[in-house]
Amino acid sequence: MLPIARLFFPPPFFIKAMSVICVVSLGNVGLSEIRGKHMQYSKFLNIGEKKPIEKKIQVSSRTGMLIAYTPAFLAGAASFGLFPNEDLRFLLVKSTLTFHFFKRILEVLFVHRYSGGMEVESLIPITLSYFTSSVFVIYAQHLAQGLPEPAIDLMYPGLLLFLIGISGNFYHHCLLSKLRSKDDKEYKVPKEGLFDLVICPHYLFEILGFLGISLIAQTLYAFSFFVGTTLYLMGRSYVTRRWYLSQFKDFPKDVKALIPSAF
Repeated sequence: MLPIARLFFPPPFFIKAMSVICVVSLGNVGLSEIRGKHMQYSKFLNIGEKKPIEKKIQVSSRTGMLIAYTPAFLAGAASFGLFPNEDLRFLLVKSTLTFHFFKRILEVLFVHRYSGGMEVESLIPITLSYFTSSVFVIYAQHLAQGLPEPAIDLMYPGLLLFLIGISGNFYHHCLLSKLRSKDDKEYKVPKEGLFDLVICPHYLFEILGFLGISLIAQTLYAFSFFVGTTLYLMGRSYVTRRWYLSQFKDFPKDVKALIPSAF
């Protein structure tokens, strides 16, 4: 049996330590979601918080999401200038990571329809998480330059998974945007696509996209970022399903949170 460690470039101790921190911190946030302590944005704004609403600093959801995604996008874009002469694998890592956050920015500007706000106390850690994770994915790839290739090359399967993930994510974001007219602020039960099977298919495809990036990179940190993101989105999707069940009496019980027929 092939040891899983042989699927990654050998990481230095610093990258190992940051990988553990990434998984533990994101996993803890996902667990906090299930326990009722939510990141304060979207439908969970002002839910599960003890501090009075009037004492919270908030921005609009559109502004908050732009702030959250832009530093990670700029980190990816800057990497093309900082590391201009790297190999094909590094080029794909930089390109897919940068394109992911560029797509999210475009969706914030032209696709999503927002109704609420975002608490600055949640905005800051979200922004830092995206930014630092992007920086370390790129830096870990830089450190892997010149090292022996992993036992199995997963770069092209990873690219295919990324394309599936980002396409599916965009498609389901478009379905969500069609639920509301321009001035409509009410939540509705989404339909079509995989929404008939899971309430958060956009999260499922986002996970596939990050899995794709981790397979392209084949570094321990990129894989850890994928695992940590998965744990967070599992928690967020779980409470999202619970929210829909509490808000809509006719919400179908067989619709799962994230994985069809399973979770």
